[in-house]
Amino acid sequence: MAEVQIGKTYPVKSRLKPKSKKPTSTTESKYWKKSYKTTQIPNLIYPITSIDFSPLTNDFITTYSASATLYSSQTLEPTSKFTSFNDVAYSASYRHDGKLVAFGGESGDVQVFDLKTRSALRRLKGHYRSVRCVKYPKFDNLHLFSGGDDTFVKYWDVASETELLSFQGHKDYVRSGASSPVSSDLFVTGSYDHTVKLWDTRVSSMNSTMNINHGKPVEDVIFLPFGSLLATAGGNSVKIWDVTSGGKLIYAMESHNKTVTSICVGKILKDGSPESDESRLLSVGLDGYMKVFDYSALKITHSMRYPAPLLSVGVSSDSSVRVIGTSNGVIYAGKKKKKDVDGVSGKELGEYSISSVPEKRALRPTNFRYFERSQSEKPSRGDYLIKRQAKVKVTEHDKLLRKFRHKEALVTVLNGKSPHDMVAVMEELVARKKLLKCVSNLDEDELGLLLNVLHKYCTVPRYAGFLIGLTKRVAQMRAEDIKSSYTLKGYVRNIKRSLMEEISIQNSLQEIQGIISPLLRSAEKAFGSIMVARWKWSCLCCSCQLCILS
Repeated sequence: MAEVQIGKTYPVKSRLKPKSKKPTSTTESKYWKKSYKTTQIPNLIYPITSIDFSPLTNDFITTYSASATLYSSQTLEPTSKFTSFNDVAYSASYRHDGKLVAFGGESGDVQVFDLKTRSALRRLKGHYRSVRCVKYPKFDNLHLFSGGDDTFVKYWDVASETELLSFQGHKDYVRSGASSPVSSDLFVTGSYDHTVKLWDTRVSSMNSTMNINHGKPVEDVIFLPFGSLLATAGGNSVKIWDVTSGGKLIYAMESHNKTVTSICVGKILKDGSPESDESRLLSVGLDGYMKVFDYSALKITHSMRYPAPLLSVGVSSDSSVRVIGTSNGVIYAGKKKKKDVDGVSGKELGEYSISSVPEKRALRPTNFRYFERSQSEKPSRGDYLIKRQAKVKVTEHDKLLRKFRHKEALVTVLNGKSPHDMVAVMEELVARKKLLKCVSNLDEDELGLLLNVLHKYCTVPRYAGFLIGLTKRVAQMRAEDIKSSYTLKGYVRNIKRSLMEEISIQNSLQEIQGIISPLLRSAEKAFGSIMVARWKWSCLCCSCQLCILS
């Protein structure tokens, strides 16, 4: 008579397997972490107060202390330096044609430089305190706006060095701003009075056209692509607002542990075409984390830790370069890794001359490699890869379970060396309501094998919750057989001795925990006060743009 089998089965797996604490890496997480080759630019000493990218060449400029440095996007090496500042420089901003760059400063002046000659062309004087926000309008070469610690927002005619408009609506320091990507007359500013205000240079009343309350001092504000959404950063949260509906809150992201200092927009190229670009919001904070936020799906897609508090972040227009500035003067510049035309990672074809590329020998049937060709060929970008279905390897106990030979499956795993498989088979037998019946049918040798396995693994934390209950049931069911066998009595004594030792260890650990817990609580209070005092001292002494106590 043929044995009964079921049509399709799967290998048994234990449900007691602990979950890994290591987060699973997604496709997007691999993109942000592995597709950039990070270079560390040290020895700048002072905090990196701002980062801005050229709209034409993707070169970037950073401000720190009383100077600003221009870096090449190809080599990540400094190409020129601006030192015509009387005090700390802030808020580098390129004009949209990439020929001029403007800076704010601690002295209250706004300076405009020519990139080629590195000479100061204009000095705009109107603020009587430090200027932390300078931005050029999106499509305007003649004007710019600035915001300072004097709470004023000013609109300038750069050519004549004259102040055209002066907006007074904030009640505290103005530390950030952004121009609208759809209109040169609209721009927003963020202040430490917790508000974000939208200004229109065409309005004669000089009042803001929209007010948003972020709830915390605003460190940065930007327009998202197409200009209908606004992102604000302040406290430990980043919030998304709908500008077209009058400043309605869409979502609040609170994944940072400390103050969020800077935000920017980066892009992901999905299938090689610009039409498939997807924008992401990048944020950095004093907790040392960079977060990538998908604001279309309203979720965090990647998080990366750096060894120092982060003050500024910037991404080039094509997302080929990513730059992060820290409070200790170190710049982490990441450049996108290139790929060959065939899709194989390596150097660009442009780095080789035509004469340096060796010619490939034509393969003929007389060569053995002719019959092995294409076996290790990697798919190119855009190819459809059809994977062959992997054959499932079936173990001996899975074959026996498929044939409903439960007792033999149990004995097989008891003779094996894998406690994971043993517990998985026992759980499967519990689900089939056959485990106790199999235990009752074991002979003396097989019962001794089961008791020996229980002695080995009943105190292992991963399996203890299941095996200790099984040990109790086995001792109750087979009590007469155990009493009549000296060997089985020895196994039971060993199990009892192991359980008593485990109980003794747990009692000792609880006593130690009771002694250490008050000490840890008192140490935590003392350490917390020390860290708060150290943070206040560092903020006051490093001239960082986030020190609300200065």
